[in-house]
Amino acid sequence: FMEEEVRVPVFLMTGFLDSGKTDFLRYTMEQDYFAVPGTTLLILCEEGEEEYSSDYLKENRIAMEILEESEELTSEKLAEFEAKYSPEQVVIEYNGMWQMKQIHSCSFPEGWGIMQQVTTVDASTFQLYLNNMKSLFMDQARDSDLIIFNRASVDLPLATYRRGIKVANPKATIVFEDDEGEQITDIFNGEMPFDLNSEVIDIEPVDYGIWYLDAMDNRERYENRLVHFQAKVWKSRKFGPSVFVPGRMAMTCCADDTTFLGYLCHSKNTEKLKNGQWIDLTARVRIEESPVYEEKGPVLYAKHIKVIPALPNDLVYFD
Repeated sequence: FMEEEVRVPVFLMTGFLDSGKTDFLRYTMEQDYFAVPGTTLLILCEEGEEEYSSDYLKENRIAMEILEESEELTSEKLAEFEAKYSPEQVVIEYNGMWQMKQIHSCSFPEGWGIMQQVTTVDASTFQLYLNNMKSLFMDQARDSDLIIFNRASVDLPLATYRRGIKVANPKATIVFEDDEGEQITDIFNGEMPFDLNSEVIDIEPVDYGIWYLDAMDNRERYENRLVHFQAKVWKSRKFGPSVFVPGRMAMTCCADDTTFLGYLCHSKNTEKLKNGQWIDLTARVRIEESPVYEEKGPVLYAKHIKVIPALPNDLVYFD
């Protein structure tokens, strides 16, 4: 759906039982920014330990419908809800044990459209669920816009959790919260998600954005170091015949607002490269002045270049 086509925004909440879905929704639906003049329809596909009282529903102008079996979630049932309530917005608290194809196979009433999907995760039991129900979880996480790990601790491998999800869904915003609901901002324990002590700093595709920003902010740590990453080639006459920019497209705020991020790279094989080609690059970093930067900045000197197929997820994200 294009936003202008959506008359009734649908907010889809996924996650396993006891992952914090209801707590998150109760808090969200009480906020002024979520309030609408009309009816909010809450479709509850799972009755968790936290319940919605009649007073709570009345105070927040919420009409609630409970579906006990996945087979009840049909296009016809949603059409009944539309006729019965004429909701201004819809919240679906989805059952974590139901296949996502159940809801994706439904035809929404005219004007309904999913505006956001949020997945909650209990970080303390995440590894257990991942070991036993990985396909179910990844099915939920793959299309989520926001993934919230609650009950998180710095003692857990949070960076590993992030990496696993980012590979499947690089656009997702991932948030880690502790037992008090406070956000854990440094999941790398003061380190980068790549090994700065290795002979060649190997930068995974999901970490390119983090490396690009760190190389800009902490240039000295990369001086004379070898880096290895995958990128797209950009050539321009203003760079000269032996210079190109290996980089990635980055989403700055929305899909329509992207920019190309990369650093100048010298190579004797620049003329053989084509604009838009994807390459596997190993290069040495020098911190040098350049008219392109208008100051000192990272300049790469290629050691090895190999043309590769395009990455399946080519957009860069920064979390």
